[in-house]
Amino acid sequence: SVGWSLFFEYLANILYALWIRKFSKTALSILVGIAAIALAHLAITNGDVSGGWTLNVEQVRIGLTRTIYPFFAGLLLSRVAKPARIKNAFLWCSLLVAIVLYMPRISGAEHLWMNGIYESVCVIVVFPLIVYLGASGVIQTQSENRICKFLGDISYPLYLVHYPLVYFYVAWISNHKGITISQTWPYALLILTGSIILAYAALKWYDQPVRKWLRKKLA
Repeated sequence: SVGWSLFFEYLANILYALWIRKFSKTALSILVGIAAIALAHLAITNGDVSGGWTLNVEQVRIGLTRTIYPFFAGLLLSRVAKPARIKNAFLWCSLLVAIVLYMPRISGAEHLWMNGIYESVCVIVVFPLIVYLGASGVIQTQSENRICKFLGDISYPLYLVHYPLVYFYVAWISNHKGITISQTWPYALLILTGSIILAYAALKWYDQPVRKWLRKKLA
């Protein structure tokens, strides 16, 4: 499940709430720089940034290394970057994501460091660039605004609920060796649609009511 990554996000949130939210921009920049170096070292040494899903010393180290840079780089970006007005930002973001996903790994087992460099560049440079481009997008119509709000609202619930459905799909593929793309895409579409519906239900029946209740309690 995604529980392991949420565990490290909780730790990062605790660090932020208790300590790092008070950092100056300079101190935060130093922290992010150190985190970037640690992330690159992990990726180049191991060949990728996989890991963090087991509660032992090594995996906890990997999980924290994977989490600290993205979390606090995002915080730094929100403090220092001023979004511009970029036309077709959604298109550029989509193109960058497609390029990264189209080439998920480079080199082979004999040159793991090459893939480590590739993943480091993706996480340290490309992903923050995508976030900046997205924040700089210009919404032209109310329809675009509603679509963006809907996607933003369901993004986290979708992250939480998609995993078991994807497992069903992967298991089905594994049990049907040699199946073609024309046979699989209807099931893939069903998984996508089901994930969105389940995420929306979680948003309306759990996430928003709990947030509303917490706001009243903490007011």
